[in-house]
Amino acid sequence: MAETDAAFPSRVYKIAPSGLWEEARAAGVFTGAPVDLADGFIHFSSAAQVRETARRHFAGQDDLVLVAVDAAVLGSALVWEPSRGGDLFPHLYGPLPMTAVVSQAPLPRAADGTHDFTGLLPEETA
Repeated sequence: MAETDAAFPSRVYKIAPSGLWEEARAAGVFTGAPVDLADGFIHFSSAAQVRETARRHFAGQDDLVLVAVDAAVLGSALVWEPSRGGDLFPHLYGPLPMTAVVSQAPLPRAADGTHDFTGLLPEETA
């Protein structure tokens, strides 16, 4: 299923290590983290999914950034596919151009150790 379908969110999110993200920014394109390269696509999450993604795959990690991406810019390279529990997750089959990036911000951890998304996502998913 392609992202151009109106049923899918207009923004998708990527959590990435800060150093890796800075390298990508300098290059003008993000080709993926090691897990993305191994899987053959860049993993993204919707706003409703990204907290669980952080909990499952980035627990205890510092020095991360949350990148918001305009899904429409990615076109048919962004495919929504079944993943965890049958939910559809956005996967990008190709590099992420910096022109698709809407925002990027540090993803801090709260006192309880979980990642703090305060002010980073649309209000309806907070």
